[in-house]
Amino acid sequence: MSKQKSLSQLEAERAACEQQLVQLQHKVQQYENRIAYCEKGERRKRTHRLITRGAAVESVAPTVKTLTEVEFYAFAESIFALPEVQQLLTDAICAHDQGRV
Repeated sequence: MSKQKSLSQLEAERAACEQQLVQLQHKVQQYENRIAYCEKGERRKRTHRLITRGAAVESVAPTVKTLTEVEFYAFAESIFALPEVQQLLTDAICAHDQGRV
């Protein structure tokens, strides 16, 4: 014998399910906001790193300000292609990895 639910019981279940749906949608929005916040933080860190390193280059070699972006990239590629610079970079990375910077 199946017991049928009354209209008021069904309406109460429906209201509870709708409330649960709203809560779950809110939770999804919170997770999406958290993901966006973390991604934005990574972009900010990258932007900060690029700006500070670019400023360091201009501090060490102020005349690079006169170069166009294309000229600067060509110049940087030329520098980093030099064997001496490659070795210095490798040494710096090794020192960093060993905690000796």
